[in-house]
Amino acid sequence: MTFESPQEVVNDIEKLLMNDDDYDVIIYAGENENVEEIYAHSNILRMRSQYFCIAFSNEWVKKKNGKYIFKKPNISHNFFKIILRLIYCGKVDLTKLQGLDIIKLLIATDEINIPTLIHYIQEYLIKHQDKFLQQSPIEILEYVYQHETFTELWNFCLENVCVEPDILFKSDKFICLKAPLLELLLKRDNLSLDEIIVWDNLIKWCLAQHTNISRDPTQWNKETITIMERTIHRFVPLIRFNHISSEDFILKVYPFKEIIPKDLINNMLIFNMAPNKQLNVNMQSPRKPKFICDSVIIEHQHFAIFSSWIEMKNDSHYNVRNIPYNFNLLYRASRDGNTAVAFHSKCDNKGATIVVAKIQNSEQIVGGYNPLSWDQNSGYKSTYDSFIFSFTNRNNFQTAKVGIVSSHVYAIYCHQDYGPTFGGGHDLYISYINNGCYSNSHSYTNSIIPNHASHTDLKYHYIAHTSCDVIEERGLNLRNSIVASFA
Repeated sequence: MTFESPQEVVNDIEKLLMNDDDYDVIIYAGENENVEEIYAHSNILRMRSQYFCIAFSNEWVKKKNGKYIFKKPNISHNFFKIILRLIYCGKVDLTKLQGLDIIKLLIATDEINIPTLIHYIQEYLIKHQDKFLQQSPIEILEYVYQHETFTELWNFCLENVCVEPDILFKSDKFICLKAPLLELLLKRDNLSLDEIIVWDNLIKWCLAQHTNISRDPTQWNKETITIMERTIHRFVPLIRFNHISSEDFILKVYPFKEIIPKDLINNMLIFNMAPNKQLNVNMQSPRKPKFICDSVIIEHQHFAIFSSWIEMKNDSHYNVRNIPYNFNLLYRASRDGNTAVAFHSKCDNKGATIVVAKIQNSEQIVGGYNPLSWDQNSGYKSTYDSFIFSFTNRNNFQTAKVGIVSSHVYAIYCHQDYGPTFGGGHDLYISYINNGCYSNSHSYTNSIIPNHASHTDLKYHYIAHTSCDVIEERGLNLRNSIVASFA
């Protein structure tokens, strides 16, 4: 029989750190009036940290009165204590630190080269400080760009900007972005911006680098043209001019022809004016189409959850950075007409559909997924892949509830006088007659009716909704989907 007490050992080592017993290392952390002496033990540092092991082995640390002396003016004493606590007892608490302080701790940890803590801090920032990362995109990108070990945070920030580029490109600080970072962003295939918007922002950035130059290119002299040509030169190959409309090219790109290679201008003129002419140039592929979530009730995270359910994964299989589908608004009742005729004219034969209904005077939503197509006269359709769902609170993704089809023969119902209908009986039926939803547990494993809307003495349950959206999804995977959103 083997007896182990690892926690007791950790507690004793932590006491050694706290009590400063028999220390042989003095660390001066911070600078000026903020400097503080911190005591440590070379044997523990040597065994737990490659950085300190090398430092002691190479003897590049000074020794005075039998004590090793480290001076770290660029790392605050509070940060160094956090790092030492991780080295001594494997404990770290980041909950009392704000976003920017956590970034500074990460930089300090990278200098001391503690891979475990570097990974943990990045993971913590991504999971618990995502709002901070969105609020300061340029500062964060520049911090992360300077440190090769911050790969998780770097990938997160890039993906975040590509999914929601407005947080960066509409920021007042966009023009302060360093050239290498802008270049990296413009290289991205998944930057979710129309190409003309990319071009407009590039011109805006270039002009901001030379505030004394006129914004009107017709006012530029030879010297000005040379300056602007040098500024934009590295970025021109990254612009996908063949995905800019003819009108935008003439009105927004052509005026800057003096700073764009002549052969490129000539090719794009031919491309736009003689589209049938074969050009002996490589045409760049478009960026990944922008994920459009035009519903007033559905956020990106809802679509991540829907994507996970469509592929029969758990709720968190996909996140907002790797949603495998693109969504476009097809139908909104308040815009297109709150009738079955309007619904079918916009949504029939479009592929798979997700229907979402918001319950009136609440934050609750219900809906269902149809992997087939809607039409007006098929009656019941059979599938094993449909589901219905609800969110007790649309703002709390933990309240999601999904019901899998149990009677596949009656999974979907299509009729010219009906809106989206799921299940025999029906489990979910969008009515245009009195602007509501009906539900009856019949063909799916879970009832999606919220408690406050249930009436146990009724076979059908009526839920009022206020409007209706239908959002088309162009699948990047093997299947296409449409999302119908009732708000």
